[in-house]
Amino acid sequence: MNFRFFTLLGSAGAALVVLGLLAFMPVKPSDGPFEKQSSTRPNAALPHIILFISDDHGYEDSGFAGAKVVRTPNLDALAKESLRFTHAFCNTPNCVPSRAVLNTGLMPARNGAHPNHSKINAGIKTLPVYMQTLGYQTILAGKDHVWPRSAYPYVYLKKRDQDYQVIDSVLAASAKPNQKPLFLVVATDNPHVPWPNLEGYDPKTVDLPPFMIDTDVTREVRAKYFTDVTDMDKTLGQCLASMKKYGYGDNTLFIYTTDNGPQWPHGKWNLYDQGIRVPMLVRWPGRVAPNATTDAMVPLLDILPTLLEASGGQVPDGLDGRSFLPVLLGQKNAHRDTIFTTYTADTRYGNFNYYPIRSIRTRGLKYIMNLEPDRTYTTHITNAKPQDGRDYWESWLEKAKTDPKAAKLVHDYQHRPAEELYDLDKDPYELTNLATNPANKSTMVKFRQAMVNWMEDQNDQDGLTRFFANIKYNPKANK
Repeated sequence: MNFRFFTLLGSAGAALVVLGLLAFMPVKPSDGPFEKQSSTRPNAALPHIILFISDDHGYEDSGFAGAKVVRTPNLDALAKESLRFTHAFCNTPNCVPSRAVLNTGLMPARNGAHPNHSKINAGIKTLPVYMQTLGYQTILAGKDHVWPRSAYPYVYLKKRDQDYQVIDSVLAASAKPNQKPLFLVVATDNPHVPWPNLEGYDPKTVDLPPFMIDTDVTREVRAKYFTDVTDMDKTLGQCLASMKKYGYGDNTLFIYTTDNGPQWPHGKWNLYDQGIRVPMLVRWPGRVAPNATTDAMVPLLDILPTLLEASGGQVPDGLDGRSFLPVLLGQKNAHRDTIFTTYTADTRYGNFNYYPIRSIRTRGLKYIMNLEPDRTYTTHITNAKPQDGRDYWESWLEKAKTDPKAAKLVHDYQHRPAEELYDLDKDPYELTNLATNPANKSTMVKFRQAMVNWMEDQNDQDGLTRFFANIKYNPKANK
């Protein structure tokens, strides 16, 4: 069993780390106190907050979401104790930019972390800074992918591909009397590639969504992905068991989510729902209704202001995010009508994964603007190592030589028009582009103008020209 998680230094090292955590002092924000709205927090006691973030987990790929093959017993049990969000979204489907959005409450154009493995701009406050000001100890265990570290004053627990010992030690220490409330981020590496050897899954029986091409290699790799999802679920189960052991019950707000969709075509790096729609479960006994579902549209952008408000803080002016605490507390059913999402580039690779995209997601429609449609769309799947997806991609290319349906899927994946429009109720996998249908002309005009206005408000053009010096699209020229 590939248990790709962490911890740390063995028992002695774990004990030293935990002792250090208890002495960790809060960092004061550089530009004064919070400024905005009063809190609707239900009581005066600061809750412990545990944010469990998996890596590249598809929103459909859990039992509680209706999956028939992949096994996620711990997620399924957690869902029965939680409020499940059916319409949660990341704002940019790439590891570092997505985590930067979550930790700043700002979109990439405003926090500066457009491409993968990039830093946020100087002077931007982050979630651990806010939480320390409120009196929390802030710990990040596992995958970090937040830069620069000086802007994210977590206590960082190094990851190792073994077991779970240190998380248990942290929870034990923080549960003792007279400790600061705990804000803990548990961040797994899985189900990020490379996926482990398959275990417990039969490639012949895995399900393939309609944007995938059915080949033997695809099925084998799909089974490996399911294996990794199940491994991640086991890590979640260990975390939940330790929480129960040390009494993290009514006083603990627990969130499960992921950074973006899985590394499949239409998934990670794409603004289709397979890339931006994410699982989200929120458990807070006595405050959040258990075994309940909401279709409120909530982006990861809104987690920071929500946690601030739930902890008795005030949400500062100037954030792109806004609190969905009223949804958690059952005071409101709706939250947002529109979700804006972006993808720009992974600048570590000069010859692929450069493809700027912007989108607007409403309840029933998806509008996508491909800013450089003359480029061939390439990612790690098409151009990198076999374990990144090229193994099955090459089988797709081979099948496309003789299979018209496969040929169309391959072509449409790599060659995209300037604009796309999808009816998500009729076409949830976004395979039939309606952008050029004359009946949708007025809809396209409205979406196009909304996108231009939003990009200008975000000063998105400035960020784009940093990475695409000769980018053809200029929002002002289209007004």
